[in-house]
Formats: sequence, C-alpha cells, structure tokens
Amino acid sequence: MSAAAKRGLWREIGLQLPFLLWLVVLWMLLWGQFTVLSAVTGIAVALFVTRVFRLPTIELSGRINLWWAAILVVQFLAAVVHGSLSVAVQVLNPRRAPGAAIIAVPLRYADDLVMTHVAVTSSLIPGSLVVEADRDTRTLYLHVIGVRSLEDVERQRAGVLRWERRIVRALGSPAQAAQLRADERAEAERLGGTVAGSSPTPHRPKGSGPSTGSGPAQGSEEGRR
Repeated sequence: MSAAAKRGLWREIGLQLPFLLWLVVLWMLLWGQFTVLSAVTGIAVALFVTRVFRLPTIELSGRINLWWAAILVVQFLAAVVHGSLSVAVQVLNPRRAPGAAIIAVPLRYADDLVMTHVAVTSSLIPGSLVVEADRDTRTLYLHVIGVRSLEDVERQRAGVLRWERRIVRALGSPAQAAQLRADERAEAERLGGTVAGSSPTPHRPKGSGPSTGSGPAQGSEEGRR
C-alpha cells in the first residue's frame, strides 16, 4: 500500500471514529447496560452497520462556537415547549381543524452535516416533521400543521431557515459561518440603503428647476397673465 493510500485510510478512520463511538453509546443505551460485553457487541454492530450500509463520509466542521451553541440549546428548548402548547391548542379547538401542508425548504448554507442537524431539529419540534430530504438540491420537505394561508407557509419556511442560520453559527464550518456573516452584512446594508432612499425630501442640485408638483400651479398663473 502506498503512502498516499495509507494516509487516506487513516483519514477515513479518523472521520468515522466519532460516529462509531456514537453508535456504540446508542447500543449500550438501548440495552441499558454499560458493561464490557455490551461495549464489544456494540463495536461489532457499529462496524457491521457502517460497512454493510455504507454511506458517504461526512466530515466534521471542526468548529464549535460555545456561545451560539448555548443559545441554540435554549432556543430549541423554548421552541419545543411553544410547539407543544401550540399543537395542543390546535388539536383541542373544536371550532377549527388545524390546517396542514407539505412545504419545500431549500437550504442556503447546508452541507450534509448541517442539513442533518436542521432536519433533526425541525422534526423534534412539535408541529413539523421532515418527510423527505433531497441531498442534491439541499431541500427539506416538511409536513407542518397550523397552515391555512400562503403567509403561514412562508412563516414556516422562514422558521426552518432561521434554524439553519442558528446551527451554522454554532456548529457550521468556518467557511459557512463567514458566508452567513457576509450575507447578513449585505442584507443590513441593503435595508439601510432602502430606508435612506425612501426619504420624503430627495436631494436636488442647486439651480435646478421647480419640482414637478408645482407645474400645474405655475401653468395656471401664466395663463392668468
């Protein structure tokens, strides 16, 4: 085996090792046993799953922003509580049946890892469930309740995109975080330019003629002369 092939093998092992360990932990939690036997059987099952049901290697971003991660956890817990109450109110309301729809949400910054985080987060919040994910177009399809108009659809779609931005801030790669910050700055500048451009008294150079609004009055005065 060549040196390049060995480096590629060790790199793949390093990338897959966190997922193997996580599968072993899930196996031990499933059986409720933290013993040597459960660890050995968990390793065997994890190797079998990753070798037989082989998926493309997902590379971790290597970046965690602890501040944004803490905010993400708090916002997620608050969203779970709010979603539970909202679903309960809609289900128990005898006068109106909760509307439902399947919406498509094209993600803007997601790679495979961020897309998975967004899908899991959206599915864990009561009221929405990911029914399909298109990896090629980075699009999530969600079944949501409480939708009765196009405004509700856009509100649900904007909510998923907000979770994507929150996850990118907390766990995204440096390139994803930089792109998000650049887009937010551009959006802020655009909104600032829109507000400045909507001034009710636009600037006129010196020596320019009267405004258009004074034309009819001036014409009527000349006619009287």
